[in-house]
Amino acid sequence: MGQIVVVNNASEEALAAATAESILKVIAPSTQELEILAWGVSFDGVSPTAEPVQVQLVRYSDAGTWSTTVTPVKWNPSTSAAIQSTAKEDCTVEPTVSAVLDYQEVHPQGGTKEFYPIGEAPVIAASGGVGIKCTAPAAVNVVGHIRFRE
Repeated sequence: MGQIVVVNNASEEALAAATAESILKVIAPSTQELEILAWGVSFDGVSPTAEPVQVQLVRYSDAGTWSTTVTPVKWNPSTSAAIQSTAKEDCTVEPTVSAVLDYQEVHPQGGTKEFYPIGEAPVIAASGGVGIKCTAPAAVNVVGHIRFRE
């Protein structure tokens, strides 16, 4: 695994109340694995008494349906290797979750950023997908990011 790549939502994703929604997905190329280095979300809620949003980093077992392609970005722009992975946002048909890799409850006026120590980062198999899935008790907007090594 070589270069570091990051994927961010292009704009806020609107979460409907009590509805699980995948907000961002990274797909490994067919020829290599990906190592997740960090991920996070940020919400724009306004109520200090609102219930937390359930936020999960998940591995998917199928593609689901996504309406928007997101362009992965090199962490170091001088790296000469081409980015091999792809990314999606704005899920319209939820993919099947095969494993929950990380789980947080996050207040909708805040956010979270998770970093993995060297040697303990989740690895995504070639052609596999990983994403961020949120379930909010009340409507709120969210943005997310996933940083990984190809």
